[in-house]
Amino acid sequence: MNDSMLSTRVISGIVLVAIALIALLLGGDVLYFLMLFVSLNGLYEVYSALKSDTDAAGTPIMAYCGYLSTVFYYVCIRQNADKYGLLAMIVVLLACLCAYVFAYPRITIAEVVVSYFGFAYVPVMLSFFYLTRMLPKGNVYVWLILASSWGCDTCAYFAGQKFGEHHMTPQLSPKKTWEGAAGGLIGAGILGMILSLLTGGKVMFTGLICILGAAASMIGDLAASAIKRNQGIKDFSDLIPGHGGIMDRMDSMIFVAPIIYFFVKLFA
Repeated sequence: MNDSMLSTRVISGIVLVAIALIALLLGGDVLYFLMLFVSLNGLYEVYSALKSDTDAAGTPIMAYCGYLSTVFYYVCIRQNADKYGLLAMIVVLLACLCAYVFAYPRITIAEVVVSYFGFAYVPVMLSFFYLTRMLPKGNVYVWLILASSWGCDTCAYFAGQKFGEHHMTPQLSPKKTWEGAAGGLIGAGILGMILSLLTGGKVMFTGLICILGAAASMIGDLAASAIKRNQGIKDFSDLIPGHGGIMDRMDSMIFVAPIIYFFVKLFA
């Protein structure tokens, strides 16, 4: 990587972090509309990545169904996530099946599956950033998403560099090791406990949340890598200079946010 590419990556990284921090601090409408925007862009990236398999992204009916479903879902969770979130997902599934029935045989079942998978994988999962922030004490819990993901990535990298010997998935991600994974889990747990001490939370409870979140972040990262390897692409898009696409940056956090949300809802 030359100096120009490195500086571009650093600058765009700083801008991304600044936007994320401001949105999480403010919450409310700022975070809501940011996540809606990110969800729509991420959904487009996933549809584009899977286009060679099903042409779902190239089929206007199913692509529009996915984008409209995203907006509909966000409107529902804004009203009341507990009442209307699951209802919205069922309505979206029925809408996809209706499109399949009335547009048959122009639409295949594979396209319906890709359309709904993209909707559940990107907008629904990403919405838990907003939903976590809107919980009681959500202004504290939402930072556990970042602690789990970024803390795990950073600690796993250094632990893998120092101690890594046994590869996790050599065909999928040759650089990831079990030693690095253990370092990531431990590091995320410690970071969570530090945040808990700073905010007056329950130290062991918060540490456990971050360990679970860190495990989910690794699965999310590997799942996105598997999609890209299957499709023969390096990045989901080139939207963010030096970083790839929305999904290249959010692939690990996309699994962390629901874990944090439901764990807090059930036990906090």
